[in-house]
Amino acid sequence: MTTERREPATTADERTMLEGWLDYHRQTLAWKCEGLDDARLRTAAVEPSVLSLMGLARHMAEVERGWFRRVLADEDAEPLYCGDEDPDGDFHLTETDTWQRTHADWQAEIEAARRIAAGFGLDDLSKGRHRRTGERFNLRWIYTHMIEEYARHNGHADLIRERIDGATGD
Repeated sequence: MTTERREPATTADERTMLEGWLDYHRQTLAWKCEGLDDARLRTAAVEPSVLSLMGLARHMAEVERGWFRRVLADEDAEPLYCGDEDPDGDFHLTETDTWQRTHADWQAEIEAARRIAAGFGLDDLSKGRHRRTGERFNLRWIYTHMIEEYARHNGHADLIRERIDGATGD
């Protein structure tokens, strides 16, 4: 499977632009993971860091779930990989963790995010509140934050992928 990335149109309206850039960055992370087996996707490329491509995808599944399901929709959605005993469980992989499961979880959270966001306008405030600050956020802020989150982690993914097999690209 070859991931196709498309930048949004240069003349798109604001919502289309935000959704387009978010999808572009989602597709970029998928592209960085493409063509590697589970062992390489679990590889922490720069010790002592445990940061891996599979861990980044798991992390982004958690981030999608947190911002769209828990904050925007106020759903009672428990974390997928993290917990009180391991708050960074998304990055702590074992030999039993697979790309098939990770990818399915991540794509399910992206689909849930799209479905939930479709019911909100850019200025609409979230139904839920941030678990640490108690703040509410409008959808525009959440979209902008998600673009920033993916863009930052895609930079990590680019370096990890280059370390694994020399593949580079924006």
